[in-house]
Amino acid sequence: MTGRRAVITGVGVRAPGGRGVKEFWDLLSSGRTATRTISSFDPAPFRSRIAGEIDFDPLAEGFTPREVERWDRATLLAVASVREAIEDSGLETAALAPEKLGVSIGSAVGCTTSLDTEYARVSHGGADWLVDHTLGVDQLFDYFSPTSIPREVAWEVGAEGPVKLVSTGCTSGLDAVGHGAELIRDGRAEVVLAGATDAPISPITVACFDAIKATSANNDDPAHASRPFDRRRDGFVLGEGAAVFVLEEREAALRRGARVYAELSGFATFCNAYHMTGLRPDGREMAAAIDAALDQARRAPADVDYINAHGSGTRQNDRHETAAFKRSFGARAHDVPISSIKSMIGHSLGAIGSVELAACVLAMEHGVIPPTANYAEPDPECDLDYVPNTARTATLDTVLSVGSGFGGFQSAALLTRPERGRR
Repeated sequence: MTGRRAVITGVGVRAPGGRGVKEFWDLLSSGRTATRTISSFDPAPFRSRIAGEIDFDPLAEGFTPREVERWDRATLLAVASVREAIEDSGLETAALAPEKLGVSIGSAVGCTTSLDTEYARVSHGGADWLVDHTLGVDQLFDYFSPTSIPREVAWEVGAEGPVKLVSTGCTSGLDAVGHGAELIRDGRAEVVLAGATDAPISPITVACFDAIKATSANNDDPAHASRPFDRRRDGFVLGEGAAVFVLEEREAALRRGARVYAELSGFATFCNAYHMTGLRPDGREMAAAIDAALDQARRAPADVDYINAHGSGTRQNDRHETAAFKRSFGARAHDVPISSIKSMIGHSLGAIGSVELAACVLAMEHGVIPPTANYAEPDPECDLDYVPNTARTATLDTVLSVGSGFGGFQSAALLTRPERGRR
């Protein structure tokens, strides 16, 4: 242990239901949902035709026409979140030593939206097996290489320190922030822009999840289709989004008088090496990540005031997660409040871990636990307190957020309230 600690001093979010942190929190705390019929393309041919879309106008947010032309939607969402996070932190990035400024961005599917569009272009709408590469745009290579996303973030802030893309499926958002905190603890960076982005609402992504029947087919009622832990659930609802944090070394943040939202005091990730999409029902792997994160933070299960669940709304995930909480928390699992914000904004794949972590930071800041929306019929296999439908006031000093991803990834992050440094 070096004694160096990583704290969050700025938050930026782009998520369904509003623009920026304030509108994001207003949606969550009110228990409203932002899932709807897909509008970005004609979803009629697909089994699942619903998603959590963002009403995002990059030109109105100050991006240049050239940036809008060149960058994939996931990159635009990431940079928009970076700008909000930096403004929120009050940090002057130009005053920092560039080699001590790092970037850690997570993404599960990279520049999928642009790749899908460009494939349609070079294949004449999929009609040609042998594509005409001359029809592709100049930045096609950037779309193939998801590392273009953290590169653009690094150029945006002038970062010359560690810059990395983290791609671990649906745990990418937690893992990228965990990696950012490790850079600070190890002394490789003083400030890290850490978070995740994904804009997967495209025909190819919808078709892939249709094929394995992982997404909800409740197309007639999209606002109530995402139902984590509810007996009627029939799969997750696809979403898009981004969230980025300003992570700073704690003592440096306090010296400059920064507002410290929370400390990332524990993080762990495991892989179950079991199945590409399947999960064991006993929750052992997620429980191992929870236990390791608590141990790193030197906290006990009794210290946890709220759990932000992965809560995807699939039967195997919900029962796996419920079992993990029981394994790690014992009898206390029935007392600690748990909720899933995917019920309101959908599942933005690699971005969701960071978006959920932003929800945890805001829950601690406001003393409010966001609810699990659309919860009406309890499932006997999922018998814990999932904060149904209505937000709940609470003093939150220690908050756990967990994630589970295809490939067997299981991650957990622990946020704790700072002892001092609040304005």
